[in-house]
Amino acid sequence: MTEVQITTVDEEQLDTVLALDVEFAGEMIFTKPLMIKGRVSGIVRSESDLYIDEKAVVEADILANVVSVKGTVKGNISAREKVELFACASVDGDVTAPQITMETGCRFNGACRMVAPQIDGED
Repeated sequence: MTEVQITTVDEEQLDTVLALDVEFAGEMIFTKPLMIKGRVSGIVRSESDLYIDEKAVVEADILANVVSVKGTVKGNISAREKVELFACASVDGDVTAPQITMETGCRFNGACRMVAPQIDGED
């Protein structure tokens, strides 16, 4: 059997990185790729990609194009394109995306749906 390989993003290529010492609570909406290294709680919505770093803790429902998780997520994840769970990821919540990749060793508790998520306002 072939091992799953997920490409790591180079944070130097990202416009915005929320540092390890940043804590945010509320609704976060953004349009360009973002990496979270700190703590976020509430709702995360994006027209772009979201990268959750290894030490990050996100307690939120997430909607983005691509969601790449190395850290901890407590909440539901919906992606328009794909969800990637690295070996060091821990997810407690449902995952919905057309493509879902999980590396050996990740921790996932929830339901997995491989369909396009229903976006608010779409029929």
